[in-house]
Amino acid sequence: MGEKHIARLEPVGIEMEVDEDETILDAAFRQGIMLMHGCKEGQCSSCKSFLLDGDVDLDRYSTFALPDFEEAEGYTLLCRAHALSDVEIELLHYDEERLRSGVPIVTATTEVEAVEELTHDIRRLVLRVRDPDALEFNAGQYVDIGVPGADGEHRSFSMANAPGEPDRLEFMIKLYEGGRFSGLLGNDNGAIAVGDELTCKGPFGMFTLRDSSPRRLVFIAGGAGMAPILSLLRSMAEKGTERPATFYYGARTQDDLFAVEEIERLGGLLPDFTFVPALSEAEEDGGADWDGEAGLITDVVDRLEDDLADVDAYLCGPPPMVDAAIALLERRGVPESHIYFDRFTTSAG
Repeated sequence: MGEKHIARLEPVGIEMEVDEDETILDAAFRQGIMLMHGCKEGQCSSCKSFLLDGDVDLDRYSTFALPDFEEAEGYTLLCRAHALSDVEIELLHYDEERLRSGVPIVTATTEVEAVEELTHDIRRLVLRVRDPDALEFNAGQYVDIGVPGADGEHRSFSMANAPGEPDRLEFMIKLYEGGRFSGLLGNDNGAIAVGDELTCKGPFGMFTLRDSSPRRLVFIAGGAGMAPILSLLRSMAEKGTERPATFYYGARTQDDLFAVEEIERLGGLLPDFTFVPALSEAEEDGGADWDGEAGLITDVVDRLEDDLADVDAYLCGPPPMVDAAIALLERRGVPESHIYFDRFTTSAG
C-alpha cells in the first residue's frame, strides 16, 4: 500500500482516507460512500469533479470524458485520480440521499448454479455466493464478474434478483458474437457450466430507487435491460411500495419477450402497476396474433403518456434506446435530476 491522505468532499462535508495506490473513487467504494460513477474506466465523465486543493495523478483516460483544457482548469475524474496529498474536491454530480447509503465493495467467490436460455440471445445466469455474508447490494446495482481464463479482465452485469437473497445472484445476459464472457454462455460453446467458480466484485451503480420520492415511477427497458428493472420491481413488491408505476419494455418479436409471467405476478402484488410490452418488429413477426403495442418503445411511451412532467424515470438497455428515451423525457418536461439510467453496451459481452 502507498502513502495515505485525507480527501474532503464538498459541498457534503465528508472526509475519507485515500491511499495513493487506489483511485479516489475506489477509496469511496471501500468505505461505503456512494459517489456518482458510471464506467469506472475514465470514459463516461459521470464522476467528473473539481479539484479545489491538493495534487492528484491521473491514470489513462479518454479526453472525451475530460478534455485537456478542463484538466488544466482543475477538473478531474475520480475513477482515474490518485491523491498525492490531502485533497479537497467539489462534487459536481451527487445524490445526497444515496451518498451515505452505499454498501462497501467486496470481492466474493461464487459457484455457477444455473445457465438457462431465456431467448435465442439472452441467458439467465445464477450464481451461489459461498459466503452468504460476503456480498450485499441494493436493488438495481451491478457487479463485475471475472472472465474465466483472462486474468484481471471482467464484465459488468446487473442483478435481476432482489437483495433479500444475499447468497444468490441472478443475471440476464445478452450474448454477443465474440463476447469474452457472454460467448462462454452460448449453446455452442457452453464453457461456463454448473459448478464452475466465478469471482464477483461489487456492488456498483447508482441505478437504485429513491425511496423518499413521492413521484410516479416510469420504467423503460429493452433487451437485457430487463434485469435491474426486475430487481427494482421485486424489491418494491417485498417492501410493499405503493407508488404508481408503469413498466414499458421493448422487444423485437414475441420470441424476444421473457419474464412476462413473473412481471404479471409482481403486478398483482403492487397496488398500481401497469406493464406495457411493445414489439418493434411486430409485422415481421406475423403480427396478426399480437394484440399489444407495436413500434419503438420510446414512440409507445410518447403515445400513451399524457403527462410525464412529475415522474421518476428509470431507463436501462442499449445506448440508442436510452439516449432516445432521455431526449423524449426531457422534451416532455422531466427534469434531468429525475432521470436515472444504465446504458448496456457491447463491452458487457
